[in-house]
Order: sequence, then structure tokens, then C-alpha cells
Amino acid sequence: MRLSDGRTLGYAEYGRETGYPLMFMHGYPQCRLEASAIDNIFRQIGIRVIAPERPGFGLSTVQPNRRIMDWPADVQALAHHLSLSRFAIMGGSGGGPYALACAQALPQDMMSAVGVVAGAGDWRAGAHHMPWIYRASMLAAEHWPAGLRGSLAFVVWILRNGLNTQLATGRVNEYLLKDQDQHEESVGERRAQLLRVLFEPFAQGSGPAAYEAKLLSQDWGIEFGNITYNNLHIWHAEKDWNSPLPMTEYYVNLLTNNPSFKVFEGDTHFTIHRHLDEILSELIPESS
Repeated sequence: MRLSDGRTLGYAEYGRETGYPLMFMHGYPQCRLEASAIDNIFRQIGIRVIAPERPGFGLSTVQPNRRIMDWPADVQALAHHLSLSRFAIMGGSGGGPYALACAQALPQDMMSAVGVVAGAGDWRAGAHHMPWIYRASMLAAEHWPAGLRGSLAFVVWILRNGLNTQLATGRVNEYLLKDQDQHEESVGERRAQLLRVLFEPFAQGSGPAAYEAKLLSQDWGIEFGNITYNNLHIWHAEKDWNSPLPMTEYYVNLLTNNPSFKVFEGDTHFTIHRHLDEILSELIPESS
């Protein structure tokens, strides 16, 4: 869609067209295609998922000097474009702060629930909680953005070329064949979809990802004590090294609206999806 300031906002839809609407905030560095991996779950539950992509990722135009708190205005514009009067919101990983920004800034009667799943943590809790590679990225994002852009571009180049080798193609096809019976698409189609999910976020280069690394590792501009929206749910994994639990606990303790906060023991950033049925059942109204 075209926004009022002339920017393009890219988005994709999943699940059932007639289902209850859920706005999905993608992770980092991702785009509108991330939710395609769990489209089957959305269809089974019978919900309609709208996945907008943030400025600079995929189809969405770059927004110069954007802030996390600018995002709710784009979400509200998309809701009006799609004639949605009320919807739920879910932010996963790097999309977590953006879901929290919506909880603070969007009209309360527009949101039926807001959820954060394995969301990015607040760096004010202490950078020492993060893996060294993320600390290095944070420093580069702040003091040497050109270096971070170059590093990300190099990683994407390596992946593109590496995944096109005969050996890598065979390994990926082997992995996809394991659950072939559960999918109608051919292995070739699913491999092409996987590659799109990996590389579409960088369709406009590595600059947007480098800039968002800076946004996520600085003050988000969210006034946690001012969030009065009272149907906020936060789920996290006990052993999440990608987004360590103490960094989420830090901002949860700043919230004064008594959010629902659940930690899944033994899970990691990459296994918490096993609880999606439970998570979505809490986010989506029973009447839907």
C-alpha cells in the first residue's frame, strides 16, 4: 500500500481470509515472508494473519531516521487500508519492541490483545548478557555503520553462493524431504520459498538491517510505565541465548499494567514455537 508520506508499505497475508485478524511483527532481520513458515498453523486455527514489513525490508520503502515509535502509525494506516476496526498483535523476536510500541501508541479499542514472543531484550539491562557477536554488532552499528553494512552484505553474498552449490542443494533437499508428506509443494518449490525467506529482507541491500541493529540496541523510546493497555502477554524461553531472559525481565519489571508473563522452562529462542497453539489461543478471542 501507499502511505500518506509517499512511502510503500509491503505486507503479506496468511491463514484464512475470513478469520480473526492478527498483525504479525516480523523478527530481525526478516520481512513479510517470515510468517509463511507457520502458515499451516494459522490455517488450522482459522485466523487471518497480516504481516507488514518495516521500512527498508523487502518491499517497504526506507524511512530516513526512523524510530521504533514511528511504527504504530504505519500499522494503523495498514489497518485502515484493510478496513480492520479491531485486531490482535503479535511481535516475534526483533518484532517484540514494535509490538510494545503499538501497545503504547495505538488506540486501545483497536487492539484486542498484544503479544510478545521471545522478544528482543532491553540493552539497558546490561550488554554483558548478550553473546559477544551481538555486542560487537551493537558497537559497529553505533560507531562504524559502514563496517556493519559491509559485513552483513558479505554474509548474504556467502550464503547466496554457498546455498547454490551442488552439495548445499542436496543437503537442503534432504532436510525438506523429511516432512515431504506434510506438504503439497514439491521439494524444489519449498527450497525456492526457503531461499526467498532468507534473502528477501535484503532486497534493498544491507543498510536497513544495519540501521535496525542500532535501533534495537539503543533506547527504544518506549515509556514502559506509560503503557496502560491491559491485555498484554509476554512469552519467553528460559534458555534463550539469542535474547537472554534477564533483558526481557528488565522491561517487564518496568511495566505497570500487570502484563501476563510466562517463561517456558527448557526452551530456547528456536524451540519456543512449539507452544504456538497455546500462545495463539491466548491472543485470539474465543468468539472468533
